[in-house]
Amino acid sequence: NRRNGKIIMKILMIGDVVGRGGRNTIKNILPDLINEYQIDFVTLQGENMASGFGLTLETVMEMLEVGVDVITSGNHVWDKNDFIHHLDNPKIPVIRPMNYPMNTPGRGYLYDSSPVGVVNLIGRVWVGEFDSPFSVIDEVLSNIYIDKKPIIVDFHAEATSEKAALGWYLDGRVTAVVGTHTHVPTADCKILPNGTAFVSDLGMVGAENSILGAEIEGSLNRFLTSRKNRMKPETKGVMNFNSVLITTNDTNNRAISIERIDRKIEI
Repeated sequence: NRRNGKIIMKILMIGDVVGRGGRNTIKNILPDLINEYQIDFVTLQGENMASGFGLTLETVMEMLEVGVDVITSGNHVWDKNDFIHHLDNPKIPVIRPMNYPMNTPGRGYLYDSSPVGVVNLIGRVWVGEFDSPFSVIDEVLSNIYIDKKPIIVDFHAEATSEKAALGWYLDGRVTAVVGTHTHVPTADCKILPNGTAFVSDLGMVGAENSILGAEIEGSLNRFLTSRKNRMKPETKGVMNFNSVLITTNDTNNRAISIERIDRKIEI
């Protein structure tokens, strides 16, 4: 892509995709969106793609076939045992949070094999016991050439304050820090003073008439009975597609714009 004679890159980052309804929404919307905005690179948060919990090889291939370049994940990445060994396959561009223990299967970032460096981290506030995402990202950035290509971070975290803290910590050091995990899109897209794009949460790709993409009855029963039944994704009706589009400059790979790209479709 060129703007005023300068080479730029347009990166689309898509929120948590929930179940078959979310995948069908991606297949209906993403190819046209790529053409409409001349998008160069697409990431997708995929830890809820397979029946709402985890990933399978089949669901991953579905997304790659319609234009997704890298799939990030989070705390549900281990929910489908049959997929875990695929995390070590260098030909499958799925990453898991880097601040899991070092002996955990898979990898936490892609750099050498990708035109965009993609880092996946998980939060510690109200999520779980993990290594510090701040220390881990420092280690990553000390081992790669930051100005050679854009670097984007998917921070899969619950607390808005933790996401904002990482954004400010990395301002000027990466192209973008985006939050995922809550399934709720936020309206705080901005470019931080030193050129890093930030948004607290991308949102989700899933049913509008749902509770975070899950069927209302099953989710509601958790609150009414305190029983932790496995929730099922809502697969029909109006589907929300939440994402942000980040545009980089051609001198130092910092962001020059970030905008929400949100759509609705009836499935």
